[in-house]
Amino acid sequence: MLDIRHIRDLPDQVRSALRRRGESDAAEAVDRILDLDGSRRAAITEADELKARRNEVSRTIGELKRKGEGAEDLILEMRSVGERIAALDGRIREVEEEVERILLETPNIPLPEVQEGGEADAVEVHASGTPTTHPFPALPHWELGQSLGILDLERGARISGSGFPVLRGAGARLQRILVEWMMEIHREEHGYEELLVPHLVTRETLTGTGQLPKFANDSYRTEADDLWLIPTAEVPLTNLHGGELLSAEDLPIGYVTCTPCFRREAGAAGKDTRGLLRVHQFDKVELVRLERPERSREALEELVRHAGTILDRLGLAWRVARLAAGDLGIASAMTYDLEVWAPGVDRWLEVSSCSTCTDYQARRADLRFRPAPGEKPLYLHTLNGSALALPRLVVAILETFQEEDGTVRIPRVLRDRMGTDRISGPSLSRSAAG
Repeated sequence: MLDIRHIRDLPDQVRSALRRRGESDAAEAVDRILDLDGSRRAAITEADELKARRNEVSRTIGELKRKGEGAEDLILEMRSVGERIAALDGRIREVEEEVERILLETPNIPLPEVQEGGEADAVEVHASGTPTTHPFPALPHWELGQSLGILDLERGARISGSGFPVLRGAGARLQRILVEWMMEIHREEHGYEELLVPHLVTRETLTGTGQLPKFANDSYRTEADDLWLIPTAEVPLTNLHGGELLSAEDLPIGYVTCTPCFRREAGAAGKDTRGLLRVHQFDKVELVRLERPERSREALEELVRHAGTILDRLGLAWRVARLAAGDLGIASAMTYDLEVWAPGVDRWLEVSSCSTCTDYQARRADLRFRPAPGEKPLYLHTLNGSALALPRLVVAILETFQEEDGTVRIPRVLRDRMGTDRISGPSLSRSAAG
């Protein structure tokens, strides 16, 4: 969440930053926060003065009683003072809860270099490789998957509903091998510690990274235990050190894991929902970093390079876009999307979002470090990035390396692991694939 001291000291700056995101309601909420904060501080001042008066009078009452003198008037006065203090304390709690509620729903402030605009205003900052064009009509992955017997959408929908595909045979093996290979690169070359984390988390954990309260309707929840299926491994990884006080020597911390991700909202009906493009459950290799504030901007560029390494080694065409302020997630101060070219659907597909959340999540999840012995603790900065998300990576591989005979070549870096150089299935004629 935002630092209320920043809002108090620079309200116009905060309003302007929130309007850059297109958050006019959030900008207007700054006034409400300031009004509540003023009311809270006034109540605290009055309560402190009354408590000081009560302490002073209590000593006087004690002295009067020791002398055998009456103190009824003062006792009555203190009852009234006590009632007023109780009322003020109650009001302070109410105001603090209301301020916290508003702050939990207020998004992060974009970094100055993030451009204004919405989804259409992303700026390409890097491109690698040339988008593949086939000398034959390229098939979309759902047709390739059906003809090769590696994608079963019908049975997935039968057992769980639409948006829950089943990968079979070489398709399932390809995804598993991709995950293992990516995890090895991030662990052995990029220096991340591999973790295996829970897929169910508490309400507080989801609140810590910003998914709650805003995205409650997009999440899956177990009512009996109030546990939530994670929408991304960013949630458990980022919260892992919540409530701890790290030392400067502990930082940076980098974690990598692969988990399923569960998202109720998977896009509106239409072409975006075909095949593996938008699904309710998918696997994703996730990177999370905990950094000193002065290092977080540099760390964001490193995240992008680490994710891009995977795409380069697979031989896929990809690009990086810096999102506009109005397209940022609630916790993000700056985000790069990595998109890979998929010739079968003739479009770029997002396979990674790499973000710095500055100290926004750290304030929510209580992530702090002490810069040096004896110094005041500071909130650290959190970053996260997909490296990479399945199954769109599988889509790009199938559609990029398809052959005219209906087979799919395996990227060179995966052939030894797959034990073959191509995927071939029971039906290879292009007429039978439709």
